[in-house]
Amino acid sequence: MPSIKEVAEVAGVSVGTVSHVITGSVPVSEELRLKVQTAIRGLNYHPNHVARSLKTSKTRTLGIIVPDMTISFFPQVIRGAETAARKRGYALIAVNSDDDGERQKELLQKELLSLLRSQRVQGILLVIAAAPTPIGQISRILDAEIPVVCLDRIPDRVPVDSVSVDDSEAAAIGVEHLISMGFRRIALVTGPLALKNERGRLQGYRQAMQRAGIPVEQSLIWQGNLRAADVAALCREKLAVASARPEAVFSTNGPTALGVLRAFRDCGLSTPRDIAFATFDELTVDDLFFPSVTTVVQPAYDIGFRAADLLLDRIERVEGLADTITIRLTATLKVRDSSQRPERALPNFL
Repeated sequence: MPSIKEVAEVAGVSVGTVSHVITGSVPVSEELRLKVQTAIRGLNYHPNHVARSLKTSKTRTLGIIVPDMTISFFPQVIRGAETAARKRGYALIAVNSDDDGERQKELLQKELLSLLRSQRVQGILLVIAAAPTPIGQISRILDAEIPVVCLDRIPDRVPVDSVSVDDSEAAAIGVEHLISMGFRRIALVTGPLALKNERGRLQGYRQAMQRAGIPVEQSLIWQGNLRAADVAALCREKLAVASARPEAVFSTNGPTALGVLRAFRDCGLSTPRDIAFATFDELTVDDLFFPSVTTVVQPAYDIGFRAADLLLDRIERVEGLADTITIRLTATLKVRDSSQRPERALPNFL
């Protein structure tokens, strides 16, 4: 197995320069960096991060907590974070909170905090659970000068670095599209409003309706949770009376969207012929749906990448950073078949 000394000899640089290129701890000129990277590839050299961690008491490892890795949005976030970490010589440990407040509390108070204190994890990327904001746990970690960056779901009343989309603006894009298609009675199906991002999406719905001069009917705001079966039951009840049905439905997240679609099926409704539909977040199995689903898409990979990059800047004490950094990325609208006017309707789902 080649050594770092051999890499230095092949590249014609010092061992220290090779180390700087690998760790990113000290700036190196582009010319020297390319020489070192060429030597590393030529020798098939793999740095011994374990040995380095024994010397420095740091493993160059980040932790990320997400609510549910089976929701397609979060694996993309993790991939983006992992790419950013790897580019700067760090590894990433992903942990699932099961979208449970007690499980999240356990992670922040015991498991990850133990790893942080032992320097086996040097910072945390956090997507909070659908539960009351863990203000105490996050504050204690920040008070200990351990970097934390929150992403997607931003906690209330905690001055913490964060990366997400502008939820209000993104939801408004989806609702305004439905309005542009001629729909006026548009129902909104939300997740738990304990989450700040869900409240932002509700606000975006209200703003879009008000800007179009359409009165907001409280009876068309259906508050659900993040369990598709529960949302389906809620929507079946709301859709049971034909005369009260909305012309279109907008859901504020992927799991909720699956619940809405189950309810359509159970009620014998097809979209868009009987009722139009659009959602926030791509569905896990979107390619199996026909007609295809109109979606407000978050840049999940970029959210993970930018959050990890920001966390690493904090860990490496990059100069010039503000006390708290807020990054808001742009969501995009993918117009597909499910939001078309009834006269242009396509066959039923599945």
